[in-house]
Amino acid sequence: MHLDPSPSHGGPAAVSADVRRPDGGRRALRIGLGGPVGSGKTATVAALCRALRDEVSLAVVTNDIYTREDAEFLLREAVLPPERITAVETGACPHTAIRDDISANLEAVEDLEDEAGPLDLILVESGGDNLTATFSRGLVDAQIFVIDVAGGDDIPRKGGPGVTTADLLVVNKTDLAPYVGSDLARMAADARAQRARLPVVFQSLRGEDGARDVADWVRERLAAWVA
Repeated sequence: MHLDPSPSHGGPAAVSADVRRPDGGRRALRIGLGGPVGSGKTATVAALCRALRDEVSLAVVTNDIYTREDAEFLLREAVLPPERITAVETGACPHTAIRDDISANLEAVEDLEDEAGPLDLILVESGGDNLTATFSRGLVDAQIFVIDVAGGDDIPRKGGPGVTTADLLVVNKTDLAPYVGSDLARMAADARAQRARLPVVFQSLRGEDGARDVADWVRERLAAWVA
């Protein structure tokens, strides 16, 4: 289910000041994925890699506090060549490394461009955080926030910067709704109320093409970035 009241799917991609690399070439579009622990961020990243890897040149940066578990999952799933997946161990609250002190992530992004480039797209996955998690616009050009129905159908109503301001809100694991008592219609209405004209996608990755709507949104961002 794709809730998108605006014909432009949330408007054109944000443009940062540093859109050019030192050599004058256009750098990769950077999209951040944040959300609570267990919401399905890594699974969404994996699904996006499978959907887009034959169309664009992409790479991934993952964030964990003390481990490289998310990167290791992507490597086991072979969603991209190993040299296109790198991990940042934040050693602190995840939002610190994506919003407050972005130096480690920025270095990882720039290293990927230097070593695996030229790249069209870099996905930056945050460690599991709460509803306040947002990315610095010095790190990413657009951000996706992932929640899941098992966390409760009141999450969209509770709001928080992640839910209300992310360029795309993804409500994941819709296949679990009947088993956890979550009302998808209520979540959709609350999301509309919280996000005005910003887009929302409801998805289940249990199906073969479960990330189609999110992949289409990323394609639109890439087209705007190139244009």
